[in-house]
Amino acid sequence: MKLTFDQIRSVARGTVYITEEETGIRFHRFTPAQEDYYRPTGHAVKSLSTAGVRLSFFTDSTTLTLKVHTAPGSSRTYFAHDLLVDGILEDSLDNFSETVLPQVYTGVKCPMGEAEKTFLLAPGKKRIDLCFPWSVQSVLKEISLDDGAVLEPVPPAKKMLQFGDSITHGYDALHPSAAYSVRLADALGMEGINKAIGGEMFCPELAALPDETRPDVITVAYGTNDWSNRTPDVYAENCRGFFEALRKNYPEARIFALLPIWRGDQKPERKFGDFAGIYPLIREICETVGGIDVIDCYDFVPKDAAYFADRVLHPNDAGFVPYFENLYREVRSCLIL
Repeated sequence: MKLTFDQIRSVARGTVYITEEETGIRFHRFTPAQEDYYRPTGHAVKSLSTAGVRLSFFTDSTTLTLKVHTAPGSSRTYFAHDLLVDGILEDSLDNFSETVLPQVYTGVKCPMGEAEKTFLLAPGKKRIDLCFPWSVQSVLKEISLDDGAVLEPVPPAKKMLQFGDSITHGYDALHPSAAYSVRLADALGMEGINKAIGGEMFCPELAALPDETRPDVITVAYGTNDWSNRTPDVYAENCRGFFEALRKNYPEARIFALLPIWRGDQKPERKFGDFAGIYPLIREICETVGGIDVIDCYDFVPKDAAYFADRVLHPNDAGFVPYFENLYREVRSCLIL
């Protein structure tokens, strides 16, 4: 049973809108206006990646066939489509599992294009979450279940917008389901809509573009790229403008500012100055804007190269574990107060 466009749309999560194109079904995590904002920038391709996108449904099917077409969506070429059954990672359609990856795998070139796989599922009704890759554009060509199988969308949940740079985007999780952004939304029982872009900084223009999604929670995790590229005055102006625009657009949302994690190359000083100086700056701005919970994430990942795919900056799957666990504890404690 090949799922129709309407059936796919009914089970799609982490998307703002969906289009049916000649090459297949494309999932969009940014609004058309937000995509237009990124189109003339160096981040246009990244805005088309499927970070945070998933298909979520209940079924009694014993098979699931997935066919996709992948194209560049970041500076990485590896990808995985993770199949979670009742919340447990069971299998993946990827382009790297037959390769022996080095510890620093970020520059490994993996093939893109057409990819397909038939997953075998246990009998009985179960929840399926098919997590799409953060690292590439993945256009859905076909998804099929057993003829006559049950297809029930997972009920709508509260929504979380997730703004940020490369780490929130997903760099460098081999499995998209391992990224902190995905795990945080799942643990809170929310639908995460990923607005992160690798290399991005605080951009008030982006925050000023309203999203049709009415989020219950918003997380914002910028600052480390601003430290490298902006003077203190420009940094402060853009940071303040971003949070002010968010508060104006989403007055009812709970907003969390996630301060950057440790990075192994934080010395010598960059354009901003000392890396440590960004922390009090963001805190002061959030306090001035008001209504923003600030979480210091500096110590959330062990300061050990083994937890970073590039040994200095981007967590690997192991590094995302403590990041998620520490962050979830802090966010949850704020939400239940």
